[in-house]
Order: sequence, then C-alpha cells, then structure tokens
Amino acid sequence: MPRRVMQGVVTSKSGDKTVVVNVERLMMHPIYKKTIRRSKRYHAHDESNAIAVGDKVRIEECRPLSKLKRWMIVADEA
Repeated sequence: MPRRVMQGVVTSKSGDKTVVVNVERLMMHPIYKKTIRRSKRYHAHDESNAIAVGDKVRIEECRPLSKLKRWMIVADEA
C-alpha cells in the first residue's frame, strides 16, 4: 500500500527534530453545498532540523517515531 503524502505549512517547532505542520483541505458542506476549509495539525520528523516556521513542506506517512509522530518531512517547497 502506498504511503500518503500531504502538503502543508509549518506552524511550530515543538521540539528537537520535530515540527508541527498544518494541512488545509477543501471540502463541500453536506447540506449547504458550499466549499469550506478544514485543517488538521500533524507532528512530523525533521531529521536535519533545517525547517523553519512558515515553510511550505511535503510530509509522508511513516512508522511511529514517537507518541504523536507518524509523519516525516520529504521535501521543502520554498
């Protein structure tokens, strides 16, 4: 099964080698049929510690690295 890949913006550097990525998606409201934004935060592993807050990044699903981290940074999209 292929690993999921998402794109988002880094909102915080919570600890050593860890960043929090906010991923936004568009969905249609089930009743009003209006397009609305939904966002979710993911804790991702940043091995090089080079990512800064505000960077656009691509994250990929991986094995559990800690209690909250199940994603890792694939590429910086600056």
